[in-house]
Amino acid sequence: METQQVETAARLLAHDTFDSKCVLRPIMDQTTSRWATLIISALIAGPHRFAQLHQRVGGISQKMLSQNLKALVRAGLVDRHVAPTNPPQVTYSLTELGAGLAGPLTELIQWFGRHGDELLAAQAHYDSRQASPQA
Repeated sequence: METQQVETAARLLAHDTFDSKCVLRPIMDQTTSRWATLIISALIAGPHRFAQLHQRVGGISQKMLSQNLKALVRAGLVDRHVAPTNPPQVTYSLTELGAGLAGPLTELIQWFGRHGDELLAAQAHYDSRQASPQA
């Protein structure tokens, strides 16, 4: 019984993202950036071509979109399919792993939408207290 508990604890701690040396931390950083979160959320609707993603994710540069897509493909979250046409048509879609992450990321975005007014009010309150000197 004790050996099983030790094995379970070791398995759970094998990827402790609170540890600065955790090998998953760079992947977590890349996939939870604002751009990656929006790209993954956009791909929930189905496959997109590069130009469609660029249009859907407002404010992202083509260079940043390309970098994020490469990182997401490398992490196994997004699939890059090249159709043998002239010119080649490249389509991006979520992998099964990416679809599993898309739900929680979309919930996070929805949370911000539900609490947007509260967040903005809290910022305004904080900023007003910083602007006026305390007595």
